[in-house]
Amino acid sequence: MANFSRYRELLSAPDVKTIILSTFPARVAYGALPLTIFFKTFHDTKSIPLAGLAIGANSLASSITSAARGSIVDRYGNKWPLRVFVPAYVAMLIVLNFAHTATSILIIALILGVSAPPINLSVRPLWKTLAPPGQLRTAYALDTSVMSTAGVIGPIMATMLALSSHPGSGLLTCALFIAIGGGSLAITRVSRDWVPEKKIEGESANWRHPAMRVLMYEGAFIGFGWGAFSIAVPAFATLEGVPHNTAWILGIMGIANIVGGLAGGLVTRSKSPLSQFRTTYLIWFIICIPLAFTYPSWSLAIEGALLGLTIGAIQVFYWEVMEAVRPAGSPTASMGWLWTIEGSMSAAGSAVGGWLSKTESPRWCLAITTLSVGCGLLILTIGRGRLKAANVVSSEAQDLEAMKDNFTSDGH
Repeated sequence: MANFSRYRELLSAPDVKTIILSTFPARVAYGALPLTIFFKTFHDTKSIPLAGLAIGANSLASSITSAARGSIVDRYGNKWPLRVFVPAYVAMLIVLNFAHTATSILIIALILGVSAPPINLSVRPLWKTLAPPGQLRTAYALDTSVMSTAGVIGPIMATMLALSSHPGSGLLTCALFIAIGGGSLAITRVSRDWVPEKKIEGESANWRHPAMRVLMYEGAFIGFGWGAFSIAVPAFATLEGVPHNTAWILGIMGIANIVGGLAGGLVTRSKSPLSQFRTTYLIWFIICIPLAFTYPSWSLAIEGALLGLTIGAIQVFYWEVMEAVRPAGSPTASMGWLWTIEGSMSAAGSAVGGWLSKTESPRWCLAITTLSVGCGLLILTIGRGRLKAANVVSSEAQDLEAMKDNFTSDGH
């Protein structure tokens, strides 16, 4: 029976704790940044629409350029890209802190998105080197939960700093955390010595690869649906006169997401990643069915908890599927391409969700989320043949061979 000894074994492996602890401050900063930009913009312009536009510009620019930044890492490794991106990003955060006009804030927020250090993208391929044989699923689960934890802590930190006696300290704190986390990753041995995979001549590019196209189509629907959801919850609570419910509903969902990610890492390897992915996806869709009939109180909180558990687990299997089907030589760019599609569609979903919430009802946004998950499931069902590379159960010997491909010539 699966138990948490898998995590003890993983954490005892060399460099695992180092990677987790060293990058955690930067991940918290990324979690805090949207709200930090919101509070900064609102404080200086007194305009909520402008604050929302600044967040949107930053998020959209970051999403659109994820594939490009991932390709840079796949070509040059982690060392030099991080040593360029991290100082530039820290400098831009400091510049944004001293900007006060609407135009300058929007321009700098856009540049920030373009220049974001690919920290999460850079960490993901390291797990094939760090994880002991047979522990790759557990490693992905641990990384997913760490990202989710940072995603819960970040907004809390941003809100506390914005409401403190030094409201301008938010951006400076994010700059410090990025410098610590990104700088540590750039100089950590396992990251510094990681060797990018060799590309295979004639291998399709990500946007032409049949399996990756299936995941891109799926990601487009999920991004749009989740963008609508991100607007629906605060809009619904505000319209019903209970805006304070937004925080604890999303907080419950965030905590459940962490638990779900850890649980996903304990699932037996007797079934293929694709099988686990589709099964969990079906459960996700079933949970989404009553979403539009909830109310921003206990019913939506319960739905959020169930969604968080499922999404946390599904992310683990998603990474495994992507790793199995992606083109050779693109461990970072593949994820970057998927984040580009999903993030861009999420921005579109948020825009549509805001309009629907104002003109119709937030329930329409929640219905869009359910429909989007259903469409994602349909795409995976139709395209499962193209994902057949993920429909096999790997042995520990295969995992070990994959790990060797990422070692440097001196045994690191």
